[in-house]
Amino acid sequence: MSFREFHYRWEFDLNSSPEQLWPLVSDTNRFNRDTGVPTVEAVGESRGNARRLRLTTFGIPIEWEEQPFEWVRPERFGVVRRYSKGPVAELRVLATLRARDDSAGTKLVYEVWATPNNLLGLLAIPLQVGIISKGRFARTFRDYDHLAMRAVPSATVRSSEIEFTPGGQTRLMELGKRLGENGCDSEQVALLLEHIVKGDDFALARIRPYELARKWNKPRREILELCFQATRVGMLDLQWNLICPMCRGGEAKDSLDEVSRNVHCDGCNIDFDVNFEQSVELTFHPNGSIRHVKVDIFCIGGPQVTPHIVAQQLLPAGAQRSVSIKLEEGRYRLRTMNVPGWQHLRASDRGQCGVSLRAQSDGWSSEEIEISHKCDLQFENATAIEQLFILERTKWSDDAATAAEVTTVQMFRDLFAREALRPGEQISVGTLTVLFTDLKNSTRLYREIGDATAFGRVMNHFDVLKQSIAEQDGALVKTIGDAVMAVFRRPANALRAMLEAQELLANPPDGMLPLTLKAGMHTGPCIAVTLNDRLDYFGSTVNLAARLEGQSTGGDVVISTAVYSDHEVRELLQECPAGLSAKQFTIPLKGFDDEEFELWRVARGAAPVGN
Repeated sequence: MSFREFHYRWEFDLNSSPEQLWPLVSDTNRFNRDTGVPTVEAVGESRGNARRLRLTTFGIPIEWEEQPFEWVRPERFGVVRRYSKGPVAELRVLATLRARDDSAGTKLVYEVWATPNNLLGLLAIPLQVGIISKGRFARTFRDYDHLAMRAVPSATVRSSEIEFTPGGQTRLMELGKRLGENGCDSEQVALLLEHIVKGDDFALARIRPYELARKWNKPRREILELCFQATRVGMLDLQWNLICPMCRGGEAKDSLDEVSRNVHCDGCNIDFDVNFEQSVELTFHPNGSIRHVKVDIFCIGGPQVTPHIVAQQLLPAGAQRSVSIKLEEGRYRLRTMNVPGWQHLRASDRGQCGVSLRAQSDGWSSEEIEISHKCDLQFENATAIEQLFILERTKWSDDAATAAEVTTVQMFRDLFAREALRPGEQISVGTLTVLFTDLKNSTRLYREIGDATAFGRVMNHFDVLKQSIAEQDGALVKTIGDAVMAVFRRPANALRAMLEAQELLANPPDGMLPLTLKAGMHTGPCIAVTLNDRLDYFGSTVNLAARLEGQSTGGDVVISTAVYSDHEVRELLQECPAGLSAKQFTIPLKGFDDEEFELWRVARGAAPVGN
């Protein structure tokens, strides 16, 4: 027996904009929880682009095949579910957000199409969807509107659901006082406490410090270090999230020694090599002695699972579809799950307003296409199978504290010295600037002023170096005799740190012996390893940087062409008020097959900087 399809359509006039509402409304995992949908689980392996899911309600098992969500951020999203068990045969949902003509608010239209599978469904759909869900949807959208207007989308909708451990809230406040006593900013501590007290489980399961910094309008590094301090006192726990290069999802690990180089993503059914620059993100969650955080799954998909994807469309073989989209300035890529590679795109004021993008079985074009911020994209599936078109921002890590960056922060290395990779594991950390220093004539120093006095002066010099390195967002990796190895994410910061340290050591307070510091630095790809139970680095970039320190005569910094070519370094050299000279020279370096290297000797002085 076939049954007619039910169609429900609700309109909501809301005060916040589509952009403000989107992170809440499109978070279907949160929305399903807030509207009373039971938890779901995956059943078996995915078939093509679809997923097989299951839930139980009123003792009735319900199973279905869910097509991928389709959306265009921040205007609309929808999904189709085809059921194999339960009272419903098919369910379709479409949400549309449109700016209201009469105000700055949003007209939200939410539609549901449901086809019964049997007589129970014929009775259940009007009751569940037409009456019960209608009221829940209205209440939830109003709550979301209120949260969006307050610009706190991470806060909980119903505070009664928050569960502290016995004495947990008191313990939280005591630890907050301790953070203040440790020198943390009182306003930032108050914001973190409020987030832990009022945030729902979804917001607290993966606390992203850079996301908090953006919402609070605070410096990123300060909020990251606040989370470090909060972890140290027992308020937070850290975790390392493995990020799939396709879906950006992944599992969490409690320690770096649990991270392996090769990982499998079940959702995308791919294996990928982990690297610290793109595949590992540090997040935090409340310590279990303070608050229980339990994240149940109410929806597997949804746009907010992958917020870096601005549009996703499912096209049958041979189909075409036009999508009007608004894009921020920057680079994007279009890919499908079953076509190798991807199409590079760049949004700019000079780009085309209409572009046809064709998925073919032999892959995408290698050229980058420049498109307008407001653009009509024509997707064409020229393959023989169904394709899921995915348009995503290349810069996915805007709010991600990647392992490559975190491990170059001095506070992290000081507070979490035992965080290291498992023995024998080697993982790429991307591009770093590696610095080596050494004291000039340190042997003579020990002979002239005695071992004890010289040793104390050398220890003081380490303190000066560590402070200068930390102030420029670098990290001291290790000391080797009188020498130091440090790493930075940005070459200009490394150069600033060394110039400052050399100045301080050469002009110490009265009564202290001046010291002359040699330094060399190079920028390039590095590999992370564990040596002597600590995180360390190796590779040709490290070896070359060590060789450059040997070319320094003291009071100067020898830099490679890679460092000199960095635009921030060039600006520093030309704009430094103290005046810097950069003298070019060429020399072979031991261990590099007698290759001639073009190097630059940077020192304070009035000589003009070379171009």
